[in-house]
Amino acid sequence: MTTDTPERSARAGRPAGETATDRLQRLLALVPYVLSRRVADMAETAAAFGVTERELVDDLNLLWCVELRSPDPYCPIDLSYEGGEIVVSEAEAIGRPLRLGVDEASALLIALRMLSDLPDVGNRPALARTIAKLEAASGAAAGPSSQVAVQVDDVAAEAAVTAVTDALSRGRRVHIRYYVPGRDEATERDVDPMRLVVSEGRSYLEGWCRRADAVRLFRLDRILAIEVLDSTAEVPGEAEHRDVDHGLFRPSAEDVHVVLEVGPPGHWVASYYPSENSTNLADGWLRITLRTPDTRWVRRLALRLGEDGRVVSPPELAEQVLADAMAAISNYQ
Repeated sequence: MTTDTPERSARAGRPAGETATDRLQRLLALVPYVLSRRVADMAETAAAFGVTERELVDDLNLLWCVELRSPDPYCPIDLSYEGGEIVVSEAEAIGRPLRLGVDEASALLIALRMLSDLPDVGNRPALARTIAKLEAASGAAAGPSSQVAVQVDDVAAEAAVTAVTDALSRGRRVHIRYYVPGRDEATERDVDPMRLVVSEGRSYLEGWCRRADAVRLFRLDRILAIEVLDSTAEVPGEAEHRDVDHGLFRPSAEDVHVVLEVGPPGHWVASYYPSENSTNLADGWLRITLRTPDTRWVRRLALRLGEDGRVVSPPELAEQVLADAMAAISNYQ
């Protein structure tokens, strides 16, 4: 029997960014996963939870130390993992799968329904069955999600979905005119489509951008125009899909940390621009925290918001916005 220490976790190769909460959630899911299979294969279980076999053994050793209060005063979980197989017993008290909370069930159902509305989604019957099973299993928790409908209303976005789907099915390159909010400009570029991606409630084209010579994600509602070309799409062999499991925003150490406060008319900023978090303030205002490598677009945004927005930090950026506003006013005088 072994105990879990920071040194042991480091030797086992456990991800440095993993928190105790992350590990606890995995441990709580691990027991019902094994119990539902009676005997679980070590390699398959490790793959299912996204850890190495060595990390899985570390988790099992920790589970071995768990003491349940019933039925006896001392009742540790009984488990073994010899011969590449995992067997767990005497763990009925935590053997029931975790239930989704109301917010989790609602978010998952909304995302699945949005995905089902995309054209040419693979295995649509399986997706429909998954939604039905989740609705039945969630019970009352599924109720709030039925009051929310996510759909693509913008004509340009609908055209982009149709064009990208056509290009993917025929293996064709596309030419797009794309709005870049970070620079507040429209760019022209040729893209070899790789797939359609849905992340954080938005639809994206993932493809090899000939202008950047790299894999890029393009939000469909920011594609101003799109044309399917006769040229065959040629995605380089070294191109890899972007990992969107943990969100799209990838902050850099060189980014400027910006805090904005916006009134109710400016709440759209939190959903339109990638932000780290947002906090409700008094009188319906919202504080938004974000990072950006270029603050020029923030200055333009602040002027656009007018009295419905203000830059809190950094102070030098707030001073620049004030100077921009005074210069604009002087033009009218």
